[in-house]
Amino acid sequence: MHLGGFMILGSAIVGFLVGMTGAGGGALMTPMLIFLFGVPPAAAISSDLVAAVVMRPVGAAVHLTRGTVHLRMVGWLAVGSVPGALLGAFLLHTLGSGPAAQRQVELVLGAALLVGAAGMTGRALVRSRRPPAADGPIAPELPAAIAVHPLPTAAVGLAGGVMVGLTSVGSGSLMLVLLMLLYPMLASSQLVGTDLVQAIPLTGAAALGQLLFGHVELAVTASVVVGSVPGVLAGSLLSSRAPDGLVRPVLAAVLVISGLKYVGVPTAGLLTAIALAAAGGLVVALRRLGPLRRRVKPRLRRTVPGSPSRSGASG
Repeated sequence: MHLGGFMILGSAIVGFLVGMTGAGGGALMTPMLIFLFGVPPAAAISSDLVAAVVMRPVGAAVHLTRGTVHLRMVGWLAVGSVPGALLGAFLLHTLGSGPAAQRQVELVLGAALLVGAAGMTGRALVRSRRPPAADGPIAPELPAAIAVHPLPTAAVGLAGGVMVGLTSVGSGSLMLVLLMLLYPMLASSQLVGTDLVQAIPLTGAAALGQLLFGHVELAVTASVVVGSVPGVLAGSLLSSRAPDGLVRPVLAAVLVISGLKYVGVPTAGLLTAIALAAAGGLVVALRRLGPLRRRVKPRLRRTVPGSPSRSGASG
């Protein structure tokens, strides 16, 4: 078993993005393994899932210590997600490993990535319509008024589990959105924390299914683990400073471009999508820099030597 230096570096970058933004690692790690390093889709999905068993508890531990995890909700999600992940792994196994089967896996993965991008956009729209208090300071304990709906929550877990077991995408990109739609009163940190913790048994079940069906490449898994674990830790430590409104559009664009590649969009279409994504990102960045400059300029005027100060003006 040989570790790949560039694969470790790429996994560290993806792990950093996962820890910093809370986006699902499968939506980023699996396309990187396939397109940059030529790993077969089935092996990339399986190896990513096994590595996630080591990577995800790092972020989950942070939220558990902060008290932003709804443990009862985690339990009902696991009721659906654990068998769903095993079912998804079995479906991946039944597709086989020939060229035609690999193409089917790519199509399913591409569709999952596009749905994930749409889900992230929907999450942003739902979040923008939520009451401001929902994103305010979080109490050490979750509000007792937020009741868990067992059957819908288990259904969300089942749908996400099947998708994760089949494509390795869904834990962060899809299930978080479904949870937000089902529980709109939960704060964002509580949603992320709950999703990260429920992802531990989910990815564990999916990884077990992949180990049983023999798709895992240990060298790929080891390289992903070595790079992603410190990346996730560093990203989690910096997550409070990350401009979420700037990073998430970039991640959504990555999902769209990767998904279009999987479903067979030609190179010209991909270049057009990249150009549109870059233009959109530039517009978003300029719109967000404007208010920042207006807040910074008054502070600079007060600190420049010889500029009138409030004390001088009052005297």
